[in-house]
Amino acid sequence: MGVLINKDTKAIVQGITGKQATFHTKQMVAYGTQIVAGVTPGKAGQFVEAEGKNGEAVKIPVFNTVAEAKEATGANASVIYVPAKFAADSILEAIDAELDVVVCITEHIPVEDMVKVRRYLEGKKTHLIGPNCPGLLTTDEAKLGIIPGYIHKKGHVGIISRSGTLTYEATFQLSNAGIGQTTAVGIGGDPVKGTDFIDALKLFKDDPDTLAVMLIGEIGGNAEEDAAQWIKENMPDKPVAAFISGRQAPPGKRMGHAGAIISGGKGTAADKIKALNAVGIEVAETVAQIGATMVDTLKKHGIYDKCHTC
Repeated sequence: MGVLINKDTKAIVQGITGKQATFHTKQMVAYGTQIVAGVTPGKAGQFVEAEGKNGEAVKIPVFNTVAEAKEATGANASVIYVPAKFAADSILEAIDAELDVVVCITEHIPVEDMVKVRRYLEGKKTHLIGPNCPGLLTTDEAKLGIIPGYIHKKGHVGIISRSGTLTYEATFQLSNAGIGQTTAVGIGGDPVKGTDFIDALKLFKDDPDTLAVMLIGEIGGNAEEDAAQWIKENMPDKPVAAFISGRQAPPGKRMGHAGAIISGGKGTAADKIKALNAVGIEVAETVAQIGATMVDTLKKHGIYDKCHTC
């Protein structure tokens, strides 16, 4: 089943006529995603051609606005490939169109812009993933974003990650270990974003196909500590394994993401690992041990046989 997107999701690509957007649109269509429309102001009437999962030709119409695209196609999701200075407005446009899911790939969006977006989201129906994220992928059903599909294997483990590349690494290791996935959710590494760990954990808690969760965190902020406490109080029946990147980061040093910075003696890898261990969550010592740590967790909780698919 998975969370947020599936084979029935109908998606719009905002900024579809850009080089990167066109490339990834073709990848999403080839994976089996229903990309039903694109949006680029001033380009209405054009088409983007792609090849579907079974080799069929797919012709995607371009509209001037998200509202027009939704009305014409019945779309319920969007993925945004728009330059940073226009991205916040693109997110707001998708929220106003009342789409269920909006994924924003764009990085370097000003924090002030995202503060306004986050406030505007309050009380709205839209789930925003990102910005500065790799997107979503529900195995063998649909993907929105830039996550490579070939590394995924159908199964029962959900993945939540602040890091794009570590999303791929975790997935690859799990698949190689015979542990399939329901949905991978790349929440992004910016300090202000639409979906955090707890938001994603709630979705996986309610998904009957997801039997366990892999949580990939990093230094900076207190999201992992908050997630650990939430798991203890709300999700005792679904085991979680984790990895925290940035163990060697010096205080005050930004490591890759805008949110990955240690300050005031808080947000260290040690703090996060301690909080996770305190509620019974095993944390991989190194990147190379992510898959093995998940396998160990599944065995300890007696569900390895249910999750091992080969």
